[in-house]
Amino acid sequence: MKSRRPPDGGYGWMVVASAFFIIGLTVAVLKNFSLFFLDIQSHFGVLTSTTSWVTSTTIVTFHLGAPVASVLTIQFSQRVVIIVGGLLSASGMLLASLDLSLPWLYLTMGIMQGMGMCFSWIPANSMVSHYFVQWRPIAYAIASSGECVFAILFSPFFQWLIETYSWQGALLIIGGLQLNLCVCGALMRPLEAHESTLQDTKDNLEANAAELPPKRKVIFQFSLMRKPELLLYILFAIFAAAGFFIPTLFLVPFANSLGMDKYWPAFILSMLALADLAGRLLCGWLANMRLVRNLQLLTMAVTLLGVVLLLLPISHKYWAILVFVLLYGFLFGCVVAIHITSIVDIVALEGFDSGLGLFMLFRSIGGFIGPPAAGWLVDQTNDYSAAFYLSGVCLITSAVFVVLVDRVIQRRTLVEAEVHTSDVQDSSEAGEDK
Repeated sequence: MKSRRPPDGGYGWMVVASAFFIIGLTVAVLKNFSLFFLDIQSHFGVLTSTTSWVTSTTIVTFHLGAPVASVLTIQFSQRVVIIVGGLLSASGMLLASLDLSLPWLYLTMGIMQGMGMCFSWIPANSMVSHYFVQWRPIAYAIASSGECVFAILFSPFFQWLIETYSWQGALLIIGGLQLNLCVCGALMRPLEAHESTLQDTKDNLEANAAELPPKRKVIFQFSLMRKPELLLYILFAIFAAAGFFIPTLFLVPFANSLGMDKYWPAFILSMLALADLAGRLLCGWLANMRLVRNLQLLTMAVTLLGVVLLLLPISHKYWAILVFVLLYGFLFGCVVAIHITSIVDIVALEGFDSGLGLFMLFRSIGGFIGPPAAGWLVDQTNDYSAAFYLSGVCLITSAVFVVLVDRVIQRRTLVEAEVHTSDVQDSSEAGEDK
């Protein structure tokens, strides 16, 4: 039977290009939800914390749907799941544009959009990881940079759409754009089909007809939860997610509260995305060079990110805020470039799909709590700075768990190396006695 070695190139770069557009049409849209924040809040006349539940619902659904997306990916294929995700995302935005009520936005922009993003994003990451080994860090960095490139383009474009067609009309147009997710999904050729010729496939089917069913060997590896390093990494995910989604949601309201021109916040988001892009590509390149371990690099990036967020709201000068936003974007990009591929270091490639599903599932706790908690603090203090302080503290706390994960893995590697050395010595002594 022909082994399924990742090609580390070839059609894999088409997979990276498709993933680039998929991530851009999902996460970049979510990152620009803040442009709709004040319009929706004013339209329905509700509190900041109430409006933030729209984004929070999207985030939590995006994460909770991860195990479902992983199971469907294992059972069917990445291509099928991405196409379904594209239809869900587009439908969610199209229905949200009807503007029936705020709970209606929770259902459409929240649940439907979140599930569509999940069904597109999870398989796209899975495909990149399965097509690459040696070049995995840089391949993932390039694919994930779609989030930054599209965010740069979407910030002024969405602002223009809102002013020209109202926020309801803007949602309608965005839903149409997200139909392109289906096209990207169609380009996601399964790795098995790419590597096998027609005759190989016939031979494999005949040789293995009475053995393993082709797609239902493993549904989902819940047994990975027994690994202490994965449990610690999940705790990192919860605290990091609590802080991750707060800044992008509150940057625009914070800038508006300082009396900035209406296009300045959109400019800030574009600069944030540009710095994010630089961070992803540079950190992906560094990770590929393997000068330091991925988890060490992740610890440094997350810690610095938390410190920058604590400092960001201190100065109310436009250019000082822009400098901190650029630093925040760069470090955020560094974290995103390696925090998903680091799962392979913890559970190996065989457990990646299930490990990613579990990671995203539990990360939903932080994503669900973070934005509403920040919104509540803003309501209580009447100051958007409180949201950034909460975000910084959460991220610095999360870095502690990454340090623990790295220590557990290094200790286990050392023990395994000692056991291997001992076995080799015993075998050598046994050979000499003979």
